[in-house]
Amino acid sequence: MTWLLDGDPAVAYQATRDLLGVDDARLQVRIADEGAGATLLAARGPDGHWGAGFYNPKWTSTHYTLLELRGLGLAPTHPVARDACALVLRDHKVRDGGVDPRPTTRHSDVCVNGMALNYLSWFGSDADQLASIVDVILAEQMPDGGFNCRTSRTGATHSSVHTSTSVIEGITAYEQAGYSHRRAELRDARTSAVEFLLRHRLFRSERTGKPIRPDFTRLHYPARWYFDVLRGLDALRAAGIDYDERMRDACSVLEKRRRSDGRWVAQRGYPGKTHLTYPPPGEPNPWVTLIALRVLRAYA
Repeated sequence: MTWLLDGDPAVAYQATRDLLGVDDARLQVRIADEGAGATLLAARGPDGHWGAGFYNPKWTSTHYTLLELRGLGLAPTHPVARDACALVLRDHKVRDGGVDPRPTTRHSDVCVNGMALNYLSWFGSDADQLASIVDVILAEQMPDGGFNCRTSRTGATHSSVHTSTSVIEGITAYEQAGYSHRRAELRDARTSAVEFLLRHRLFRSERTGKPIRPDFTRLHYPARWYFDVLRGLDALRAAGIDYDERMRDACSVLEKRRRSDGRWVAQRGYPGKTHLTYPPPGEPNPWVTLIALRVLRAYA
């Protein structure tokens, strides 16, 4: 704990909140002025965007920077983040009412909408503006209970753990921020998406029982849009989901990856441009350690 509390203010704030049960507002304020949060905020361009615009490049664009700031726990009232969210809603909604990097598309990407609902809700965006995003997400739920971004492109017959987790996170942020549009339907949708993950024991093929991809059992931070067991379990924890026996395999992955000194390391980050440099593979990672500890505190 001392290692986490003495680190970046964003890590210290979340460790204090999630592991000690104390929501320290003064510590949260420091996120904007020091460390990772200050670096991200300073990278915003004069046009109000980060990177080259809403979605490009990965991972320095406005969309992924706002998602990263939300992950840091930047104060929901921070004016820079709120202004950027308003810019996204003003300029990047498409015909179906969702947000999407493709301005002429008729069918927005549900994974992008799930991620956007996450940070837009956290930063207190206008409820009327969020309503159409909620409508788009609910319209995209698949018969198996989950979601898949490919429905807006090549089509899909089976949900994706990546997209389903993004939507679970978005619904949780929306609910926790106190929004009410179609709340009961959102809760039902999240329940079905959670069940989809649990049927897969988070990372296993429902058909073969084998890991869907080896990378799902490796730990990453930031996760961006990708799934791994750390992100999946943390999404369930944040949503207030009670322990289920089908979480056991994923929890075991975390426990086995814990070092003898009680800390965790991350895998190499996903390819792309970044504003921040996180600890390299093989070195103790405070973010992965923080998230693993709060997950195991909830489910071990």
